[in-house]
Amino acid sequence: MTMIEERARMNGVDVATLFATLDAVKETPEIAKFQFRASNTWVAGTHSRSMFQGFHGAMQEMEHKAVTTVDSDHPAVLVGEDNGPTPVEYLLHGIAACLTAGLANIAAARKVRLNSVTSTVEGDIDLLGILGMGGGEVRNGYQAIRVKFEIDADADEETVRELVAQSQRRSAVYDVLVNGTSVDVAVSVF
Repeated sequence: MTMIEERARMNGVDVATLFATLDAVKETPEIAKFQFRASNTWVAGTHSRSMFQGFHGAMQEMEHKAVTTVDSDHPAVLVGEDNGPTPVEYLLHGIAACLTAGLANIAAARKVRLNSVTSTVEGDIDLLGILGMGGGEVRNGYQAIRVKFEIDADADEETVRELVAQSQRRSAVYDVLVNGTSVDVAVSVF
């Protein structure tokens, strides 16, 4: 008879593995260097398709357990066919998903049970910038982004607010949006 050991999970997080990962990074900081990748192919018009498959992490090449493909397009009012969310909408998903994942991990590490977490993300953008009609005064990207969480947890309000604040401080996507990052664009012409 084989015994199956079930690891302790809190909020769906394997807490033992979370702390083992933290310990491993303390011992060998270079395993914390990751490179994520996406490949994108134009389909037609404003429609393109991205694929996420491999990445580099923990000092080795790795593969996701499944290849993920996502489509992006513009709605008809923006000269697209609406085959998927716009690229800027994926940024909204990115910030919501990153903050939520961090919240789940941090709450689990602090032994706070989450019963439900939902968020609404809104981003304000003025197309005058993208269309080159803003006279250099209107930026191309979001002018403001708002994230609103609704959280039911086995903790008081102050504790829940601190969990979200810690997630915000540790969020990679929040960091990129608030602090920016360098982006190099290279072109090969055939």
